[in-house]
Amino acid sequence: MSDARFEEGASEAPLRLLAREVQDLAVISTLVQDAVLTPGQMVFAAKRRRFALGLNRFRWEDAARAKDAGRGFERVQSLLVVEEVLLVQSAGIDRGDATQALELLALSFAPEDDLGGWLHLHLSGGTDLRVKVEALDVSLRDVTRPYLAPSGKMPDHGDV
Repeated sequence: MSDARFEEGASEAPLRLLAREVQDLAVISTLVQDAVLTPGQMVFAAKRRRFALGLNRFRWEDAARAKDAGRGFERVQSLLVVEEVLLVQSAGIDRGDATQALELLALSFAPEDDLGGWLHLHLSGGTDLRVKVEALDVSLRDVTRPYLAPSGKMPDHGDV
């Protein structure tokens, strides 16, 4: 029997983040970059004023450690939830095709008054989501254990 290493006891907790200010949204945007999803993983609950997306999120927070340790890169299933939603608009998304592959590139917020405005979910391939909110209230929560990224690779944006 061998002694446990320190690294084995330092397990990471799942992410649970909340953004109610633009600078907080920038942190969540960085962590959801390159997340993949399908239209079937989006739900707008109008009566609850909530828009939720199930994401297969690349674990950017673990990428450097994985590279240094020579182990595979990871993804994790996460929920991105937007509260106080008044309207959801989409372009280029076929809601009837539950298998359409979408890639989330970034989140941004364009205020229109003291609290409300438009949350923009920038997607690849000419697809877009805009969410009109009464107030900025976005949460990101990991809901599964991390798993090896099927591609085995870290997303690459070239010289962008």
